[in-house]
Amino acid sequence: MQSSISNPLRLGLRQERVIPPQCLIIFGASGDLTHRKLIPALFELFLQRRIPSEFAIIGCARRPWSDQEFKDKMSIKLAKKISKNQNEWKQFLKYLFYEPVDLQEELHVERLAKRLINIDKLQATHGNKTFYLSVSPNFYGSGCKALKKAGLLEDPAKSRVVIEKPFGRDYSSAKKLNRIVQSCADESQIYRIDHYLGKETVQNILVLRFANTIFEPIWNRNYISNIQITSSETVGVEDRAGYYETSGALRDMLQNHLTQMLAVISMEPPGRFDPEAIRDEKAKVLQATKLADEEEPWRCCIRGQYQEGGNDVNPLRGYREEPGVDPNSTTETYIATKVFIDNWRWQGVPFYLRTGKRLPKRLGEIVLTFKDVPVHLFESTIINPAPNQLIIRIQPNEGATFKFEVKSPGSGMRSRPVEMEFSYDESFGEPSDEGYVRLLADSMLGDPTLFTRSDEVEAAWKLYTPLIELMENTPWKLPIHKYESKTWGPSESDQLLSKDNIFWRRP
Repeated sequence: MQSSISNPLRLGLRQERVIPPQCLIIFGASGDLTHRKLIPALFELFLQRRIPSEFAIIGCARRPWSDQEFKDKMSIKLAKKISKNQNEWKQFLKYLFYEPVDLQEELHVERLAKRLINIDKLQATHGNKTFYLSVSPNFYGSGCKALKKAGLLEDPAKSRVVIEKPFGRDYSSAKKLNRIVQSCADESQIYRIDHYLGKETVQNILVLRFANTIFEPIWNRNYISNIQITSSETVGVEDRAGYYETSGALRDMLQNHLTQMLAVISMEPPGRFDPEAIRDEKAKVLQATKLADEEEPWRCCIRGQYQEGGNDVNPLRGYREEPGVDPNSTTETYIATKVFIDNWRWQGVPFYLRTGKRLPKRLGEIVLTFKDVPVHLFESTIINPAPNQLIIRIQPNEGATFKFEVKSPGSGMRSRPVEMEFSYDESFGEPSDEGYVRLLADSMLGDPTLFTRSDEVEAAWKLYTPLIELMENTPWKLPIHKYESKTWGPSESDQLLSKDNIFWRRP
């Protein structure tokens, strides 16, 4: 038997998988997501030499652009990002094509199918196709139907569909959409994307838990008192009022991003490191999750909406004063809720989730607070000593902080809290990839690990159905509380935790 000898000089270096010959078709190529996230992510993959020479990117939208117009527009939009890599960008442009397509027009999709045959021959993409639906959620179902009718989804091994969030508006619409999409393609072909799962730190949670014996034995109700999951933004609604008015913080962030982080932090160890085994465990834990008060759900949820703030130099408008927003809008820009997980590991441990716009810091983090020691033997240097905490930073400065007590210098036995820091950038000498880089690569590689499965999506929507019903049918039971811009949300949100003698972490 031949023994493989690894090169010690390559230890710790990046060893990424190269994407196979492929044609990536982006529907909604004239939209913001394409030039803000998708093309930059693909260019980064090109710079990492992960894109093969047999490759093509086809932008599709209703705009009557030519190939060259599409290339020119991307060059203008990405001017700052490509300024240091002009030669590489010129090479990358050879991959870009454009085809005017309205997914509602059968003839347009048939024309696209013919164009794909020609590009496949030109670029030698071996018939591999990934369709990215960066379009209005209203067109996810009809878009998949159009692709199926044109015969573009027939081979599960060579074609797949990436679908952006939100996948549905509630439990019933998500179930309906799943049925439509699954009638057009196998579940193995469907990649429901959540860019939070592409973040390095979210993926690191699995390694942190299941590769270290010091954590897994205490990752349960016996040692953890509560878990907080926060995603905060400093910006307001900006130019997304049209979308945000129909979504709000619950549909935009809570149901997907925060709930996926909840699943990753609380799931059971999979039997093997396999995409379906991981997704099985995520689905199980989401199905076991419930609102803290199912009888009176308004008691475990707080909604808020940002008001004006800032100062004379930099005044900030309130949400209702934003362009495109209804002056009487009851859309929440902040939401906080409390949930429990009814299983052996987490019984009785409260999980607090919050997200909001116009908060003081851009932040994504998970805070595990451990139970207090049974007896305080030592005098503390602070009035109210904080319990041990593990803080996992999703963004910015991806990494983790562990807070614990040590002896304070000098005579006597006084304790003081200290922090042990881990930063991805500092430890590995390079910044982590943006989420879309990893997820686009995985979708083209046919790796579904970081994409949500149909049962996960439905379980998440089912969890928040009581809150959605309150918002739509009896909104006075779940009112909108005002909060000043650049503060940590409405004061009522603090009361959600203070009833349990717990406080939100103020980073």
